[in-house]
Amino acid sequence: MSSPASEARLEPFRLRGANFNLLVLRLLDPRVEVIVPALADQFRRAPGFLRNAPIVLGLDDLDPAAAPDFAHLTSQLRSVHIAPIGTTGGGPEIRAAAQAAGLPPLRAAGGDQPVQAAPAPAPEPMPMPEPPPPSGWQPTMVVDQAVRAGQRIWAQGCDLIVRGTVNPGAEVIADGNVHVYGTLRGRAIAGGAENLSARIFALNFEPELVSIAGYYAVRDGLGDAPLGRAVQVCLIGESMRFDKLG
Repeated sequence: MSSPASEARLEPFRLRGANFNLLVLRLLDPRVEVIVPALADQFRRAPGFLRNAPIVLGLDDLDPAAAPDFAHLTSQLRSVHIAPIGTTGGGPEIRAAAQAAGLPPLRAAGGDQPVQAAPAPAPEPMPMPEPPPPSGWQPTMVVDQAVRAGQRIWAQGCDLIVRGTVNPGAEVIADGNVHVYGTLRGRAIAGGAENLSARIFALNFEPELVSIAGYYAVRDGLGDAPLGRAVQVCLIGESMRFDKLG
């Protein structure tokens, strides 16, 4: 026998607009046999990065005449625990090839119009209401304790301050800046909302990975970064710069 509460709720589902923080994987080479091993190599250097994460494939840098085998690419990405959910950029032909493999074109939050794919014999979808625009920057999120391995903290629409250590295997994410007033040993991701001016600050810089607005560097790729020191990380063009503080 159904309860009065279940009988009162007649609607089987609800739809609403929402914004999500997604990484874009910019494809610079159409060959699946090149892309996937390169990603797997990054995973070995930064365990857990992008594991089971939904991503968007960026098509702007690909030659429209040499589209990847999107069905094979999708299969291979899922085999290394990456979940491609759609595409951004690219011309009509390459977008159509991706859509035929189940990767629809997506638009960035706040964009004027969705990217139009090549016509397909499908019924017109019912128009959905646009999500409300962001109400503005929110107060800074402050975390007063250490961030343990396996924890993920995301400061949506604001900066993040961690007053303790970010341990190996932990992840801190902010749409603005990330401040770690302790040792950064895990992963720090700033500028999650494509904020290219975001920065990462750490009093003791020993990260597994740092990322700003989708550009990232793993521990083996930090070059001459002053490890073990107080450091500021920022973007200069598409390159990361690591400056000592103090």
